[in-house]
Amino acid sequence: MRVGLNCGNDGIAERDWYGVAPDAGQKRRGLDSPFSFPSKGTIDSVVVMALLSSILALRRDARILKIPPYLSALCLIVGIAWLLVLPLNEYSRGTYISENALLPGQVHTYFGGSEHNVFRAYRHEVFGLIDKPVEERSHKLETIFKEQNLKVATQKYNFTVSNRTIANENVYAILQGPRADATEAIVLVGAWRNMDNEINNSGVALVLTLARYFKRWSLWSKDIIFLVSGDSTIGPQAWVDAYHDAHDERYVEGLKIKSGALQAAVAVDYPAGPWGHRYEKLHIVYDGVNGQLPNLDLFNTAVQIASGQMGIACGIQNMWRHNDAYKVRLETMFRGMLSQGMGYATGPHSSFIPYHVDAITLQTVGDGWHDEISLGKTVESLFRSLNNLLEHFHQSFFFYLLLHSNRFVSIGTYLPSAMLIAVNFSIAAIALWVQSGRSTEPIANPASTAPKDKISDKPASTSSENPSTSAAADPGTVKEPPNPPSPAVEVIKKDGAVSIVPKSLTTVSERHLLLPLAFVLVLHFAGLIPLYVFNHWDEDHLQGLFLTAANITVVIPIGIAFVFFNNRPLSTQETTLIQCFSLLLLGVFLAVLATLNFSLSFLVGVSCIPFSFIRRTGSLGLNVALLGLMALLNPLLVMHAATYLLGGNMALILEKAAQGWHIWGLWTQVVVFLVWLPAWAINTSVIATGAFE
Repeated sequence: MRVGLNCGNDGIAERDWYGVAPDAGQKRRGLDSPFSFPSKGTIDSVVVMALLSSILALRRDARILKIPPYLSALCLIVGIAWLLVLPLNEYSRGTYISENALLPGQVHTYFGGSEHNVFRAYRHEVFGLIDKPVEERSHKLETIFKEQNLKVATQKYNFTVSNRTIANENVYAILQGPRADATEAIVLVGAWRNMDNEINNSGVALVLTLARYFKRWSLWSKDIIFLVSGDSTIGPQAWVDAYHDAHDERYVEGLKIKSGALQAAVAVDYPAGPWGHRYEKLHIVYDGVNGQLPNLDLFNTAVQIASGQMGIACGIQNMWRHNDAYKVRLETMFRGMLSQGMGYATGPHSSFIPYHVDAITLQTVGDGWHDEISLGKTVESLFRSLNNLLEHFHQSFFFYLLLHSNRFVSIGTYLPSAMLIAVNFSIAAIALWVQSGRSTEPIANPASTAPKDKISDKPASTSSENPSTSAAADPGTVKEPPNPPSPAVEVIKKDGAVSIVPKSLTTVSERHLLLPLAFVLVLHFAGLIPLYVFNHWDEDHLQGLFLTAANITVVIPIGIAFVFFNNRPLSTQETTLIQCFSLLLLGVFLAVLATLNFSLSFLVGVSCIPFSFIRRTGSLGLNVALLGLMALLNPLLVMHAATYLLGGNMALILEKAAQGWHIWGLWTQVVVFLVWLPAWAINTSVIATGAFE
């Protein structure tokens, strides 16, 4: 049967309890009769309108806002768990060569014999240049290259970073391939000092020896460039910048001679002294600036030649004893992520990768029975494989995580973990946006579509249904029961169906966006101040500046909250919108960053996890406790604590960061000072406003 709906004076007459009025066609067919059955189309219309009313009502249902925190937590748990299962065999793969033209280890190497004596002679000559001035050292190296009938040139560079001048000189020579047309080249690098600031005595001597040795072969289809750089990072960066005409002539001298497009680069780090040193294994360093990586085929070729052809064990990420167990794989992966996330140059090879020149460094480690001849044979075989390339490296992966020298995880497998962390912030932002537009007018059971008399706590009185019966029971009563005031309603039409819902369900509170948007943008752009100061401050006082900045940034959010409290207190909606915009920007930044530098995105995202759940409350004590927790999450304090726990040197890290900004184009500081630190400051300021109320 039908139930009437009294809508007051809004002109809406009898309706069934679904809120759908019978149309004229239904009346002609007698469907308004209590003994008639509606058609299928009428039933579908009723169901659609019931669902529409329910969906509209969900906007005001308080239960809907209880879901996002659990959904965010689910994304975080799955994202972190996803990363932890990557070392398992089911989620990782063994390495393989994708470019068939490389043919690693398929050639017979001839380096040895008389070349061993030549190497020893060069090593003593290099040892004699250690205490010589830069100009005299460069002149001697230039003379050696000229004796081998190679084209030789030098390049000077002079940088000023953190009030410290860095000046040195590169020496390089070009071997024109007998079968080459000067359109492609391969680079062999021997830095004068390695990453540990040791004299790369045997490494430079090996470069000189291989230059003499390669000159005798007529099989080269590419030019070979031999580079002896002044140091391991700045010198190669100055040279490769000038090679691609991307240098600043105020600090870097241009190159006098060039060859063709660089296809690959291999650096040798062998700091053995004049009497030599036998090593145990090769440590292959592959991390580039800003987390960029060389093509996996180059790494796999070096590993296959060294371990397969020469019998030299290979290691990565300073893992000297790797038993291929889950724990060791996980540690190797985390070390690689930390190095990639920091983004600094890890060797001479790092400077080449931003120019899409795949490069690695071969570093000798340990005490064993391998000597310079085995290393020379490895480099020879590697260069002969690179000589076979018909086009640039492109077949294999450029984005990967290495678990071992022969096992990796591709981007399609590991990327979802960082994306889930980023999505968590977007979910929290959407929930805050919905919350900011909710009206304060309460509605009982807003998502229900049941009739009013069905959801009422008390059943409807029979007197209200049959007034005549009530009058018969009490003849003296002639007054009709008063009708409660009808709520404002709105007619919703969709696809020919009509539904009536209270206006409070469809009305959204006006959002005041100007102040929240301005506040978020100002704090994000304020990150330019520490970005500039840390990259231009005096090197000797960088660590003191860092500790001072860490203390100041803890106080700044409290000062911001105090200013607002005394001049213009923020409303609940405004604080909600401030956190909403902050988390939305954080989620977008991290999602984009994950495709460029997965490790940095993941590390920053994990550090920002509490921002998704910490909110301002009405309790003063709880707000103060949350404020203390946020103070411990200060990015500068987190970085200082992480450096201490990992045994790092904060002063050295700050120095390398400043060098990276001016020389390598490092943008890790941009993420820290323009994304992470502002997100923390914004959320901490919101919590601090609750402590003043």
